[in-house]
Amino acid sequence: MKELLDMFLTFARIGGFTFGGGYAMLPMLQKEVVNGRHWATDEELMDYYAIGQCTPGIIAVNTATFVGYKNRGIPGAIAATLGVIAPSLVIIMIIAAFISNFIELSAVSSAFAGIRACVCVLIGSAVVKLAKKSLVDKGAIAIAAVVFVLALFTSVSPALLVVVAGAIGIVLKGGKGEKK
Repeated sequence: MKELLDMFLTFARIGGFTFGGGYAMLPMLQKEVVNGRHWATDEELMDYYAIGQCTPGIIAVNTATFVGYKNRGIPGAIAATLGVIAPSLVIIMIIAAFISNFIELSAVSSAFAGIRACVCVLIGSAVVKLAKKSLVDKGAIAIAAVVFVLALFTSVSPALLVVVAGAIGIVLKGGKGEKK
């Protein structure tokens, strides 16, 4: 029970102090889940993100669910999922109650502009960290370049990009079924 409470509180802290969605959450997930608690490796976290891209739902919730399940089974998945969504739920309810009173204030719109700029940097930082560990050979670099162009300049579904990139990875690496 102590481990489940720890998992809930860890993901509640991540959910409560991360703005900008699942991508902006990655640096904090890496710090807490990979480096601090050792609940996942960098590679596993990247895999959870990839799977979270092509499954229904919010990527942060999906990732929390995967990490919780890996470590404590179904109770862990529930604890991590509830932990990551609880702060957002409370914050959204409070904001919804008062937003119409404050949305037109210049300080509020300026704060949102600053938060958006910060979120862009956090996402960029996460991308650089992931790229260093993911783009390890010419095949991975080629896949990343093609997906980048397609994601930026077309309306191809991100889920389709992930599935096709996975299939290409299997073809390039041989996909012989042996374990790492």
